[in-house]
Amino acid sequence: MLTALIILWPALAALLVLLVKGDGARKIAFGAALVELVLGVWAWINFVPNGSTQFLLNEPWIANAGIMFKVGIDGISLLMVLLTVFLIPLIILSTAKHTYEKPSSFYALILFMQTGLLGVFTALDAFVFYFFWEVALIPIYFIAGMWGGENRVRVTFKFFIYTVFGSLFMLAAFVYLYFQTPGTHSSEEVAFYQLVLDAGTQSWLFWFLFIAFAIKMPVFPFHTWQPDTYTTAPAAGTMLLSGIMLKMGIYGALRWLLPVVPLGVSQWANVVLVLAIIGIIYGAIIAIRQQDMKRLVAFSSISHVGLIAAGLFTLNHHGLQGAMIQMLSHGVNVVGMFFIIDIIQSRTGTREIAAMGGITQNTPFLSVTFLVLLLGTVALPLTNGFVGEFLLLMGVYQYNAWMGAVAGLTIILGAVYMLRMFQRVMFGEKNEITQGFIDLTFNEKAVLVPLVVMVFWIGLHPNTFLMISEPAVLKLLDVIKR
Repeated sequence: MLTALIILWPALAALLVLLVKGDGARKIAFGAALVELVLGVWAWINFVPNGSTQFLLNEPWIANAGIMFKVGIDGISLLMVLLTVFLIPLIILSTAKHTYEKPSSFYALILFMQTGLLGVFTALDAFVFYFFWEVALIPIYFIAGMWGGENRVRVTFKFFIYTVFGSLFMLAAFVYLYFQTPGTHSSEEVAFYQLVLDAGTQSWLFWFLFIAFAIKMPVFPFHTWQPDTYTTAPAAGTMLLSGIMLKMGIYGALRWLLPVVPLGVSQWANVVLVLAIIGIIYGAIIAIRQQDMKRLVAFSSISHVGLIAAGLFTLNHHGLQGAMIQMLSHGVNVVGMFFIIDIIQSRTGTREIAAMGGITQNTPFLSVTFLVLLLGTVALPLTNGFVGEFLLLMGVYQYNAWMGAVAGLTIILGAVYMLRMFQRVMFGEKNEITQGFIDLTFNEKAVLVPLVVMVFWIGLHPNTFLMISEPAVLKLLDVIKR
């Protein structure tokens, strides 16, 4: 029942938030998110990292068709659950300085989206997974479309079409796989894992599933919706998209692509790795050229996700464990970076790098937190980004030394665009728009301090999290290489 409570609590809280007017909606949403955080930590405390699925709920959903509402948590799921329940309260708290029209709808949509995300990360039935996959999309569509910036309708519609298009491919693959299961048919994860399909069938199924997950990550060349959507969405929407939602694509590939069609993966892994490495270099080079801070971080995310995707398709222990820890690290870092950009924009009225300068002179707290999150993003040793990128590069190098060498450029290029941005924004002489820049408020510190703590926690004690996922990752590798 714990898994069901974790999934349903945000939705129930969202219904309550819809009844509240004004600033009370944010306070209740934040309180509900804190309760969800407690539930996630309780699951962590009671979880035994042995590779098994725990806190299982398995009830008939569409009984005549053999479809069950089956959810549970293993080590891979738990890390994603913890990331979600940790970031959502901080994202809600980060909105304190903003005034939204219809705040009850805004915060209710965030909580509804949390239910969708947690459903995706705990689903053990293909159609339950697909259901929550779509549930998570609807709230962010309205958040970006109603509270976004210029051209929000056009940009959000493009994002919606892209993701729905991919979802239909995934649904078609799931329906086909369902009908291949013996007897009365089943859509349970374990039933799909046990299927024995020929290489030709697995080849086209691979692309049907990969397209859906690649769009959500996004991986080059399926990324074109991402920069505009990240830039146009309100700050909280951008944090939800980048910090948590893109992990749905990585998680989906890990859970429903690699073990279900391993022959298809072996056929096309080289192609995916090439696409991922192109994305690493392309995203970094475009980021270097950006003058808008938000677009810079959006393109840097394409580069970082490219490395995660490359590690995933190496099908080795280092690559998969690197992907797991880097999903956590990327979520922490990118939410912190987008929040700092939102703080700077709210103080200065612009995100243009060329318009900034001298901010660090009066802002010791902002300067330190900005620098820590930036160094985590560029994978400085002792920070969270180093652990993930080191394991991922080890995995890619084991797969192919030349690919590992090219993928390693992400560290150099990342340092170029991030340090360049920090230097131009924070150092130099003050100007008219940065003259009266004030340091972090209490609420802003309350958001950034937990993120900074996580940068060092993951960087200094990565085994806290790696030991959770390792048994499940090893078990998954056994299924893939069966």
